[in-house]
Parts: sequence; C-alpha cells; structure tokens
Amino acid sequence: MSLDDTEKNSSEAKIRHKKDRAAEIADTFEWLITAFILAFVFRAFVMEAFRIPTGSMADTLKGAHFRLRCRQCGYKYDYGFVPGRYHLNGRPIPEDTVPGPGSDLRAYPSRCPSCGNFQSIGGNMPVANGDRILVLKCIYQFLAPKRWDVIVFKNPPEPEINYIKRLIGLPGEKVQIIDGDIYVNGQIRRKPPKVQNELWMPVYDNDYQPYDRSLPTFNHHKWGQPFKNGSSSQWEVGKDSPTLFHLDSPADQINTMEYNTSIGNDFRATYAYDEIEGYSGMPYCSDLMVRFYCRSAEPQGRIGASLRKYQTTYEAWVDLKGEMVITKIERNERTTELARKSIKPPAIDKPTLIKFANVDHQLIFQFGSEKLTYDLGRGFRDAGRIRADLSPRLEIIGSGKLTLSHVAVFRDIRYTTSKYANGSESGRAIDKPFTLGEDEFFVLGDNSPNSEDCRWWTRKGLANKGLSPYRVGIVPRDYLVGKALFVYWPSGFRPFPKFPLRIVPNIGQMRFIYGGSNEKL
Repeated sequence: MSLDDTEKNSSEAKIRHKKDRAAEIADTFEWLITAFILAFVFRAFVMEAFRIPTGSMADTLKGAHFRLRCRQCGYKYDYGFVPGRYHLNGRPIPEDTVPGPGSDLRAYPSRCPSCGNFQSIGGNMPVANGDRILVLKCIYQFLAPKRWDVIVFKNPPEPEINYIKRLIGLPGEKVQIIDGDIYVNGQIRRKPPKVQNELWMPVYDNDYQPYDRSLPTFNHHKWGQPFKNGSSSQWEVGKDSPTLFHLDSPADQINTMEYNTSIGNDFRATYAYDEIEGYSGMPYCSDLMVRFYCRSAEPQGRIGASLRKYQTTYEAWVDLKGEMVITKIERNERTTELARKSIKPPAIDKPTLIKFANVDHQLIFQFGSEKLTYDLGRGFRDAGRIRADLSPRLEIIGSGKLTLSHVAVFRDIRYTTSKYANGSESGRAIDKPFTLGEDEFFVLGDNSPNSEDCRWWTRKGLANKGLSPYRVGIVPRDYLVGKALFVYWPSGFRPFPKFPLRIVPNIGQMRFIYGGSNEKL
C-alpha cells in the first residue's frame, strides 16, 4: 500500500469517527428532548408532586411543623408552624414560607396528647417542611370521585392556588354535620376501615408515663394514673411495672376500671397540632376506641370494655371459654344483648389484642383475629338522643387472672360546627342540610378546627370568561386537579446535628394516602 493510500484511509477513518460522534451527540439530544417531553406530559397529565403548605389536613398530611417530644413521658407529636406568628430580621414571615437552615424558631406552648403535660418550649428548634405528596392527575376524567378521597383542587375564589381537602359530599346530595359526624340524605356515612385507622387520635397511651409526677403541669394538676378502680374492684396498677394492669379474682366476679377524665386527657376534640388556647371550649367527641393486650393465666374468666355514648352504655366482653358478646345497657339499667359469636378459646399465657370501638353508629369488637360488629342504624337518632354536653365514659372490665399491657385510648376525628378562632356557628351544612347541585362537591379538612373549607367560604368561585361565577361553598367539577396518592418525602432528618439541610428521608413516614368508599346503603 502506498503512502498516499495510507493517508487517504486515515483521513476517511477520521471523517467516519467525526460522523459517528455527531450521530451520538444527535441521538443524545434526541433522547434528552424525548425524555423532557415525556416528563412534561407525565407531570401535566399523569402525576405531579405537591408540597403541603398548611396544617388543615393534619395529622393525615402535615404542613410546616415543629417535631416535639414530650419532656415528661417521651411521646412524640407535631405542632403546626404558622408563619404569621413569627418574625425574622424584624419582619413577619410571609404565608407559605418555611424558614431556611439556621433559622430556628421557638415553638408556642403545646400539650402532650397522651399524658397531658403542658409543654412550654424553652429553646429554639428547626421548622420541619411540609409533606411532599404525589397526586394522580386526570383520574377524575375517567373515574368518578369517591367520598373520603383526599383531593387536590383549585381554590374556587383563587383558581391559581391549589388546595387539598377530604371529599365529603357528591353532586346531588344533601350534606349535614351532626355531632361531628357526616350525614348524607339523612343517613350517616361511615369511613372505610383504612381511612378510619388513619384518623384515630390519641387520648392516652399507658406505655408513656411521666418521670416527674410532682409537677402541676398535667392539665393543671399533678400526674396520676387515669384508670381508677371501681368499688370493690381488685385491679392492681403497677404491681410489677407501671405500664401493666393485673387482676386476680374469682372468674365470676366482675371488676371495673374507669378512665377518669379529671386526671387524664379528656374526650374533647382537641388537636396537639393546634394552639391550646381554645381547648376548654372544644366539644366532646363521643366516638371512642380502647385498645390493649390481655394475657390470661387460666382458661376461665372474662375480659372486655364498656363505652358510654350519650346516655347509653355499650359493653363488649369475651368469655375465655370461647364466646364474644356485645350488650346495651340503657339509662334505666335495662340490658339487651346485641350480638354474640362463638370462638376458639384463647391460648393460656399468650397476649391477645383486644379492641372495642363505637364509631359512626357501629360497634366493633376485636379479640385477636376474631371480630364482632353491630350496626346501631344510620339515622342521627339511632344511637340515642344526642347529648353533646355529656362526656362519654370508658371502662375496662374483667374477671379471673389477667395481665393487661399496651393500654391506650383513642378518639375519632370530629368535624366541628364552630370556627376555632371566633366560635361562630353559621357554617354551611351545620344543623341544616346543604344541597349540592350537578357537578358540585363538598370538602372538609381533617384538622377540622383549623381548616378553611366549604363550611366557611364566603366568596363565589371565579369561572372562565363568559360563564357565571360558581356559588359559594362548593368545589366545581372543573376545578378538580387529582387524587392524593402517596407521601413520597416526609420532612427528612439532618445527617449530623450541625448539618443545615434535612437530606435524609424519613422512610418510616412514607405512606399511601387512603380514601374512597365502598359502603352500600
């Protein structure tokens, strides 16, 4: 091969290499443009990330907040950060603003939702960012919205702002809030089990007990065990451990312990996430649940609980020989058996989970994997004459040789009928039914005392040019953005104490956002 041929081949190879490089660059740009277009389409029409700005859906979804731990009992809870109450560099912090790294602030006083300790925070602390969620967009173009969905929508008076609330009322329905429950067309609407599990709020957890009980900071008194023995009752609290309850009695002798609300947290619809100034004026929540584990030392005896709602007491118990029973005790002491179920006798000396709840006009009794339920009816009087002024009552009942552990009391969410700030009672769907028209929806916040929602809106919704404004108090179908699906980034942690950014994700708080209803009337 001549020198000229060698130079010619070398030149052609360089040209081919340049063309291949150009093709690679062109392919890369094509891939990037395609990826950008797909990402844009995906974000615009399929799924989009949002950050929760406020606490109107707490504790289901949290806006900017302080992470607190009770200094007495160690119970963890969150307290909402309200920008308007704080200043930085001499200026008020604007709404929907989270202070950056190094801008630690002092949380306002709060109250532990378990032991009741009044906590006046001394030092400054960082503000945790709001939950970041994924929203499934355009789903309501193909599927009908379901009650109890957590939805994102455009705020009708200000369509440029997105809101997030829980869907309560559907087109054509008559929505009504009675004693904290949701009624549609005169019938109570029950929350699906997964939604209900998310909405139980702590009243007392016996596993978290204060280390210094002499301080008068527990609801204005010294701390004491709120479960107290009835007359001639033989329950012993703290025999081996302060978190255990023991009973050693004849199998036919019933012993009771009552939860005393003058000692422990009461059953008012308070939120540890909110300010404590209005606690005393909050209404009672009469839908309760008690939970504990029971271990029996012998194959005989009885264990259960009783819950009083208004003037009727509902009692659920297990005969350890293999029987679950629910009874009703009326004001005149007349007892009526409501439900009964035979089960396999429990194992001796093995802890068994027990739950008893009265929620949404339904009694739910669980013993291990067995469940017994009773429907009290769906009308607003089916659970008895409403007495919102009466505090509910809770007791644990038992006989035989028993040990109880992990005792806790919870209350249901309660949709309030007065604004937290001023106590007004002129909201929509309160007492009187509110009728929704075609393509109109009704939404409420889970943090009911601190939520601006359909109850309180005062301005008509803006519509497209040439169309009449939307009426006050509804979310139009046109403004539905999508369904909240998943909390993909709860506020994270700092990898080191002095590190400014929270870049370690709080994996334990990543969760699906439950909604939807499968109830059939």
